[in-house]
Amino acid sequence: MSFPTSVNSQITDAVTQSNVKVLAEAPAMALGSVYQSMAHSMGILFQNAVSAQQQQNTLAQAAANQGVMQIYSMNTMAGAAATEKVSQGGIADNLTGLLTVLNSFGNRPGQ
Repeated sequence: MSFPTSVNSQITDAVTQSNVKVLAEAPAMALGSVYQSMAHSMGILFQNAVSAQQQQNTLAQAAANQGVMQIYSMNTMAGAAATEKVSQGGIADNLTGLLTVLNSFGNRPGQ
């Protein structure tokens, strides 16, 4: 119990009520600060995601452009010869070998 002082009781009540008000608002203020920092962090996260998508799009466009430039800079006859070599590489030899093996099984004596 406090000792009686020469300060008016209304003044002490006002000071006490304002102190209680500050203490009562502290959790709400802290939670509001947490919400603000979370919102700020989410904003930065989305900004980084958009930036990464833009950079990936730029890289994809550059790669496609480089491929088209290589296709157009290739000599036509060299391209045709290379395509023929790739598409028919060793097929005739493989088919001839397979036919030889099959003929050897089909022409066995005693059948």
